[in-house]
Amino acid sequence: MTRMTDAPAAPAIPRPLFMFALLYGGMTCIAGVLGSKQVALGPLAVEAGIFPFLLLVALSSAVARLYGKATANRLVRFGFVPLVTAIVLSFIVIQLPTDEGMYPPAKEAFPIILGQSWRLMVAGIVAYGVSMSLNVYIFTRLAKLWTGRLTLLSGAVASILSQIVDTLIFITVAFYGVRPIGELILGQALAKIVLSIILVPPLIAFFGWLAGEIEHQGKPENA
Repeated sequence: MTRMTDAPAAPAIPRPLFMFALLYGGMTCIAGVLGSKQVALGPLAVEAGIFPFLLLVALSSAVARLYGKATANRLVRFGFVPLVTAIVLSFIVIQLPTDEGMYPPAKEAFPIILGQSWRLMVAGIVAYGVSMSLNVYIFTRLAKLWTGRLTLLSGAVASILSQIVDTLIFITVAFYGVRPIGELILGQALAKIVLSIILVPPLIAFFGWLAGEIEHQGKPENA
């Protein structure tokens, strides 16, 4: 019988990448929940789910910058697991009978916040997969042309283009034929463009700094 110690050691995942993967998975789950609230940012109205989604964009770009395009694409594919799991669990929990002693306002609000039609579910999954894969592709292409600090500009451009595509896919699949979608697409796209410019470059820079700090903390003091 082969001893456990004779088996080859599993390849170690870098500590920063492991932390980023955990955060990435969490953001895919919370984005749909936060999207239930509409946030007013001055003249812009946007669903709150854009904030965790922009974190996903920045994380995937930072991972591509630090560990390469292939690793970033694997991270995007990994995101389908918590995303689909959260949707399925939410559906199951909503179908279960509610305790009569549950706080009445919470009882009424729960299915409104977490309940989604099949079109919304499909729209979210498709828009996520296409837009995040597109973000990684555009970022890695531009990062080869724009080096140094200009790499952060690559993140903003990739985010803008991928989020426009995300908006077109999600709103069309979710609401076409149900309500007018022209103004909805325009408003959401404009808000995402503005937030991509403001938030994504500093987030990519922050995640790069954080990766360095985590690597440094993981090294022995005499190293």
